[in-house]
Amino acid sequence: MPLTIRTAYVEEGEAAPYRDVIGTDGLLRYCYRGTDRGHRDNVGLRLAMQRQVPLIYCHGVLTGRYLVEWPVFIVGDSPGELAFTVNMDERRFALLGSGDPNDSETDGRRRYITRQVQQRLHQEEFRQRVLAAYLAHCAVCQLRHQELLEAAHILPDGHPQGHPVVPNGVALCKLHHAAFDANILGIRPDYEIEIRLDVLEETDGPMLKHGLQEFHRERLWTPHRPVLKPKPEFLEVRYALFRGAI
Repeated sequence: MPLTIRTAYVEEGEAAPYRDVIGTDGLLRYCYRGTDRGHRDNVGLRLAMQRQVPLIYCHGVLTGRYLVEWPVFIVGDSPGELAFTVNMDERRFALLGSGDPNDSETDGRRRYITRQVQQRLHQEEFRQRVLAAYLAHCAVCQLRHQELLEAAHILPDGHPQGHPVVPNGVALCKLHHAAFDANILGIRPDYEIEIRLDVLEETDGPMLKHGLQEFHRERLWTPHRPVLKPKPEFLEVRYALFRGAI
């Protein structure tokens, strides 16, 4: 039996070799190795499912960089879809046995935990990919201390187009991320930065002057690859919210 399963990192705009996805039910669909049901890797995962052996899941976020979750369990096999169904579980339950996969309490707990893991993976994947695209510096002030950088969503999670992808993100330092979220700092669809008028007219020491006001009408730094740049249509929607706050 294998010790791990792995979803490879795919560059933005490229096709994935395997379509591992987390479904609407909160469960991971992990693709077969190839199309042969009898491939030794598929046989090993099927055995892990039968014995309910905990595995390690490695989720690629960048080339050579993975987020790791343990334990995960194979809980279903769909030959017609060439995929296994994978559930995450709490670490504290790993040594207590997996429980009956058909038990409603066990199944409900695992579905809930899998959704929590999915959210955590997506958030960290989004952060890692956005910071890599922006070469680990703030798109406004170009601060390069990664521990002070965050991945800001242009359109939030709840928006129909608020997906955790690089074109919906901007790398910002903590100050400029907070200002962006508070509609103190706006970004036009042509990548020009604006500071809200009332904040521009304030007098409040060097932090306000050098940290915010001096960036009014400056250009946002964006990745060189067009596929990674913030989508102007996303910025247009967000800029309208900023204008409404003026």
